[in-house]
Amino acid sequence: MTEAAVEATGGLAEPLGWLVLAAFLAGVALEAVGRREPARLTLVGAWLGFAAYRRDLFALSRAIAFMGLFYAPIVAIDPVREWLILVVTGHTALAMDLLGYTPPVVTEISELAGRPEIEAGDTIPKPDAFENTFVFFPAEYTDVRITYTIIVACTGIGSMAVVAGLVAAVRAPLSRKLLAAGIALPIIYVLNIVRNVFIGVSYGNQYAHFFPDVTMTLFGLDNPVRVSYIWADRIFAQLGSVVAMVLIIWLVVRILPEVMGPIEDLLYLLTGEEYDLASALNLGPDETTADPDAAD
Repeated sequence: MTEAAVEATGGLAEPLGWLVLAAFLAGVALEAVGRREPARLTLVGAWLGFAAYRRDLFALSRAIAFMGLFYAPIVAIDPVREWLILVVTGHTALAMDLLGYTPPVVTEISELAGRPEIEAGDTIPKPDAFENTFVFFPAEYTDVRITYTIIVACTGIGSMAVVAGLVAAVRAPLSRKLLAAGIALPIIYVLNIVRNVFIGVSYGNQYAHFFPDVTMTLFGLDNPVRVSYIWADRIFAQLGSVVAMVLIIWLVVRILPEVMGPIEDLLYLLTGEEYDLASALNLGPDETTADPDAAD
């Protein structure tokens, strides 16, 4: 169907693609400067333009919708958010204990810091005050207390939402979809606990205090204690997360090749170029059809 649409539009297809990409960028720019209503209209127009000659956009749209359904309750419903954070904090503490590290876990308000209704000096509502912060006392800094707080971003829910959305969006037998999700989601959760332990222990004990002068200059730090956090979280953990996510997506694709459809659509949306990842991974064309409408 995509090829037929491109042939029908003739020479307009490529300029239209660039126009759609420009519309997406304009929408992002408008949202960044706080002009939400124009941004919303611009992005809607971009999606409509993109859908004009890519009917398989529906698979990608479904994936994004399912990602939101998986992720939104965690951030919108306080009891669910607290439960997830406490579970992750408990498993992180258990893993640290197995390695011989037993930092105390205390209540921290950092999870509330971004809320406009919470101001300095306010009394923290009791339901929002829960123990999700590890406290370290590094030997080389006798007068320093280092805290590492588990928040929603530390739970792995974002990565799990991406995989769950892709799996839920495609047309495939339920047994394979359950198998793919049942393997990928626990792996993401366990690797996220490993990530939390690595960052917490490395930062809390200052094990990643590498090139302090250069690091402080490049990242604009005014506290040398933060050097270990930058290396542990922003460099080592981020690189590890990217590699792990690529491998997990590859594993999902081997079980559920249909997810290649929305992935290729996303790459097209970002770059304006067609990709045939199915051929690169030796997947047959019948295996990668994400939507019956897209195969027409």
